[in-house]
Amino acid sequence: MEVYLSLGSNLGDRRANLKEALRLLGESLEVASVSLVYDTEPVGVGEQPRFLNLMCCINTDIGPMQLLSLIKGIESSMGRDLSLRNAPRVIDIDIILYGDTIMKSPELIIPHPRMRERAFVLVPFAEIAPEVVHPITGERIDDLATRVEGRDGVVKKRRLEGNR
Repeated sequence: MEVYLSLGSNLGDRRANLKEALRLLGESLEVASVSLVYDTEPVGVGEQPRFLNLMCCINTDIGPMQLLSLIKGIESSMGRDLSLRNAPRVIDIDIILYGDTIMKSPELIIPHPRMRERAFVLVPFAEIAPEVVHPITGERIDDLATRVEGRDGVVKKRRLEGNR
């Protein structure tokens, strides 16, 4: 199953945090592709440092809830305080799409409910998988990325060393 994850960091060595998160994901999952790194404005509460964001595609046969558990474990092991919503963070990993799965539970909503509003998700997503279709709206990711508000604030950086 192709799954798309958004990774972001705005505390500490942001680039190293992204690289470590990808390494930890790769211990349990096949990381198939990784976007360039993008420098982005924070979205949410209060004054915060800027984020570095990227999108990756993984191939997995584990279910969405098991994947969520794995991701939360990685975030926790890297020092993320999960009790502070939208606070600055060492790492944030979100499941954006899980194949064409549509699900809604108290713990997880797929597709990610705010993906269509987030330039920091759509711009790198369109880089690695422009033809992917949103399973509810039927819109292509590249079309969503072209129309999303705030796309000018998503600044392309460079590829993480050692990643595809």
